Amino acid sequence: MAEIILKNIKKVYPAEKERKHPFGKKADHEPKKSNLQVTDEGVVAVQDFNLTVHDQEFVVLVGPSGCGKSTTLRMIAGLEDISSGDLYIDGKRVNDVAPKDRDIAMVFQSYALYPNMTVYENMAFTLELKKVPKDEIDRKVRDAAEILGITQYLDRKPKALSGGQRQRVAIGRAIVRDPKVFLMDEPLSNLDAKLRNQMRAELIKLRHKVHGTFVYVTHDQTEAMTLGDRIVIMRDGYVQQIGTPQEVFNHPANLFVAGFIGVPQMNFFDARLVHVGNEFHVETPTFSVSLAPETCMKLSEAGVDFGSGQVVCGARPEQIELARPNESGAVRGKIVVSELMGSTVHVHADVDGAEFVLVIPTVDFSRNGGEDFLDGGDIWFKFEPNAVHLFDKATERNLI
Repeated sequence: MAEIILKNIKKVYPAEKERKHPFGKKADHEPKKSNLQVTDEGVVAVQDFNLTVHDQEFVVLVGPSGCGKSTTLRMIAGLEDISSGDLYIDGKRVNDVAPKDRDIAMVFQSYALYPNMTVYENMAFTLELKKVPKDEIDRKVRDAAEILGITQYLDRKPKALSGGQRQRVAIGRAIVRDPKVFLMDEPLSNLDAKLRNQMRAELIKLRHKVHGTFVYVTHDQTEAMTLGDRIVIMRDGYVQQIGTPQEVFNHPANLFVAGFIGVPQMNFFDARLVHVGNEFHVETPTFSVSLAPETCMKLSEAGVDFGSGQVVCGARPEQIELARPNESGAVRGKIVVSELMGSTVHVHADVDGAEFVLVIPTVDFSRNGGEDFLDGGDIWFKFEPNAVHLFDKATERNLI
């Protein structure tokens, strides 16, 4: 397998030319409307992208629509030209190498199966084009089908398969080629929620069986968190943060990453950061939160002393806990709406115009028949130690 290195990769689409789809439709990989930078050269879809994907690593590119993640994947595949920068696969610079010579396999969102061929024929097709011996083709197809659990469907045509089964066939077609790199462009987005969950689990099992180098693109941060060894979070063509799922969840680099990673989204509120002696706390017109000793130490070590400077504070819904009325450090809110999610309840509370979302275990919600959490009622809560993230209001970067 192979290591992939992207050095200072940039992609610019000429602004004056409208790129056409071969069938007259808008190309689905064309940069969507967003805050992408427009220069004299054109629209900058990807800017200064640097990443090393190690051998057998599973890296996920994630971000909102139009952030440049699919464009980056297509540049790795050779389906898009690189405007500037260098791309290396297995130590070889491949900027000008044709896609067929890069030894990569790509799985698309839209399966791309031949409807007139059986599953077996679809999976064997690329090997037949390469004049691979028939007995070797048969062995590879059946081995891949066994790994993916589709052996019983080898004689069927795609129209007789479900969406999840078709996606397995598309992945199987990639596996039989035994490529250096697997590229996957939102392969699960056409599946319903139940199938997506099932296929996520199958992909986790698959990567341990085929020992490949994977680059996976998605806009679904749940997929990114569950699949990736590392996550690359993108916004408007720029990389915002690269790290393990736990790193980007616990230590988001900026406001965008903090709000993008996590369901429900992190709660944000404006406050003043106040330094008194060896302690820091944040104040709003309604409440004050003392920061944990570890957080205060990190702020001191980082040389952060804003005095009464304005900051943006963030707290994840899972790290806000219920409190007793008028308990020290507790915040009083008015319940706007409660969403029963099964094992938890998402409670939306208003605190003087600022909305907070709390994730409460159903066992707590059910006490007194749920009467403690009726819409329009009061709720008291407080923040767990180390729960509060601090962001510079001007630069949006994490202060710790």
